[in-house]
Amino acid sequence: MARIVLVHDWLTGMRGGEKCLEVAARRWPGASLFTLLHKPGSTSPTIEQRPIYTSFLNRLPRAHTWYRYFLPLMPLAARTLKLPPADLVLSFSHCVAKSVRPADRQQGRSLHVCYCFTPMRYAWQMRSAYFGDSRPGLSSRLLDLVLDQLREWDRRTASRVDHFIAISRTIQQRIRDCYQRDSVVIYPPVDTDFYTLAPVHREDYYLVVSALAPYKRIDLAVQACNKLRRRLVVIGTGQDAERLHANASGNIQFLGWQSDETIREHLRRCRALLFPGEEDFGIVPVEAMACGTPVIALGRGGCAETVLPLGRPKATGLWFDEQSVDGLCDAIERFEAEGDAIEASACREQAERFSLRRFERELFSYLDSVMTENEPLRKIA
Repeated sequence: MARIVLVHDWLTGMRGGEKCLEVAARRWPGASLFTLLHKPGSTSPTIEQRPIYTSFLNRLPRAHTWYRYFLPLMPLAARTLKLPPADLVLSFSHCVAKSVRPADRQQGRSLHVCYCFTPMRYAWQMRSAYFGDSRPGLSSRLLDLVLDQLREWDRRTASRVDHFIAISRTIQQRIRDCYQRDSVVIYPPVDTDFYTLAPVHREDYYLVVSALAPYKRIDLAVQACNKLRRRLVVIGTGQDAERLHANASGNIQFLGWQSDETIREHLRRCRALLFPGEEDFGIVPVEAMACGTPVIALGRGGCAETVLPLGRPKATGLWFDEQSVDGLCDAIERFEAEGDAIEASACREQAERFSLRRFERELFSYLDSVMTENEPLRKIA
């Protein structure tokens, strides 16, 4: 049986990346897992029930809360992860996991495959979204210096990966631009067995389900619904919550964190999901479509690959091109005029293209093929 090692950036919650990791953890219950830091109990039993090895970051005070502030230390922390001999190292990376060094690389036996959510966003495409616009001053210059060094390190350590898997065509192009590397696309899994159609009455409100982070652009949904006097329900928490609350009128309701069951109930009842940010893939829009719900989304990033806009056969939503309040307002008004053409069955059919079973089939088939090519490695058991 092949020796498998799993690597993940950090384990502090059960989000989309962890759901991808869970598939591999279920396939290989004895595989060791390496990560920068781990908050016990924060992920699924499938992930937790195995040896989990962490870096020195895990011992720092309040590491599980303030880990984002340790970004400059993360390359060093990743370097200290000492992997055991393995036939396959499978990393799930949006930050530093792809930089690990397989233990027996010098013998030419181990193979490193990276399931890449994105090259490091903070250092490449989204500096201002995460850190704000640069202003003159020593702190700004120091931040730029750190991020420039991180970008160079991120580019250089891409050579430690034998094969890249991208989560979308958007990320495939980003891997090509940042690393000058080719990749294959395998879309992440969506739980279409949990998010399903139901015989419930649609209500007259729009829905946002998202972390309340500035780059998600939930402010556009709030301002657009303020302007149009449309009812909006927002599910999620994050550092942008206070600002969003302050700018919301009485027709906007913030529910904070909610269970998956509550989210599913709202996805089944809302008029449409609003998705104003540019995402690498975007699982929530697919979950919405699995519930038969149309999606009004920015026509860039992952949604340009998952949401079929009005005007196409079997449309599942509507794109807007201008990432602005007026652009979203125009899209909402067009949806209200033409959205009856979107059928719940078409939404459901599109969502099933991204099912868990499809992900398992594509991922393990690909890993099997690259390991077979990398003789004398054994085929994955």
